[in-house]
Amino acid sequence: MTSAIIVAAGSSRRMGFNKLLAPLAGVPVLHRTLGQFQACVEVGEILVVAGDEVRAVVEAWRAEFPKLKAILPGGAERHLSVWAGLQACTAESDVVAVHDGARPLIHPEQITRCIEAARRLAAVACARPMTETIKRVDAEGHITGSLDRTGVWVMETPQVFQRDVLVRAYEAVIRDSALVTDEVSAVQHVGEVVSVVENTSPNPKITFPADLTLAEKFL
Repeated sequence: MTSAIIVAAGSSRRMGFNKLLAPLAGVPVLHRTLGQFQACVEVGEILVVAGDEVRAVVEAWRAEFPKLKAILPGGAERHLSVWAGLQACTAESDVVAVHDGARPLIHPEQITRCIEAARRLAAVACARPMTETIKRVDAEGHITGSLDRTGVWVMETPQVFQRDVLVRAYEAVIRDSALVTDEVSAVQHVGEVVSVVENTSPNPKITFPADLTLAEKFL
C-alpha cells in the first residue's frame, strides 16, 4: 500500500498570509492538493503534517477525504515533519509519497506514474528538465556568465520511495544532523540512487501571491 505524506507546515512568510488556505478558483490550495491524492487509486492513505491553523481546517474536511488517516503537528524543519508522517504510516505501507501541500495541480496520473516507478526503482522524484536560460550573477547583481543546463532538472513533488529506504535515510539524517532540503537529498545521504520521473503537466509550488493567478489558468 502507498502512504502519501502531505507536508503543509511551512510559514508562508513570502506570501504574507497562509498560502495553503488561500482560495484557488474558490477552493483552498491544500483542499485541491488533498483531492488529487484522494483521486489517485494507488494511494491507500493520506497523512497531513501541518501547523496549528491548518490542522484545524483540515480536521473540518475529514468527511470529504476518506483516505485521510492522520493530521499531525509539523516539525521545526521539513525533515522533522516528514519523519513525523513516516512514523504514523500504517504497518501495511510499503511505498511512501511525499508531496508539498502547496502544489495543488499535480495530476493523479502523474502520482501513479511515480508510485509505479518507485516500486521498480526504490527511489524516484517527479521532475522536469530545465528549459530556461540560467545565468550566474555576482553579489552586485551583475551577470557574469551562463550555466550549462545540460542534465539540469527542476525537482518537484511527489518524491516517492520504498518505505524502508526512506526510513533508513531519515534515521541517518537525524542521527547525523545532516542538512537536507528534500527527500532526494535525504536518500542520497545514505548512498541511494534516485531516478527522475518526468512531469509534462503544470505542477507549480504556490510561493508568491502571483502564483495563485498563474495556477488558476491551468485549472
